Amino acid sequence: MTPYIQVVTAVADRPQAEQLAAHLLEQRLAACVQIAPCNSWYRWQGKIEQSEEQVCTIKSRRDLFPELCRAIRAHHSYQVPEILATPVVAGGESYLHWMEHELLPPKSE
Repeated sequence: MTPYIQVVTAVADRPQAEQLAAHLLEQRLAACVQIAPCNSWYRWQGKIEQSEEQVCTIKSRRDLFPELCRAIRAHHSYQVPEILATPVVAGGESYLHWMEHELLPPKSE
């Protein structure tokens, strides 16, 4: 198991996705953010809804998750934003090294 995570959130449109990605990268809460269109179906307030969204897959580290969540919520237009983290069990050594270099340094304890 590595200390890295992939966090997924979906936003309403491409400009919002790009703004979020830029903010997370500037704050070094993400090493990479991939943006892709999707068609979402979901239940909201008792009704089945459908919308075109942009999915942001965020590459980060587990210890940054609380701060990453705060940043996503602060820049998100949804009342209940999707924020789901998945552990990165393994990865290419050079990619993981690159991620570590691009993220905020771990806080010393």
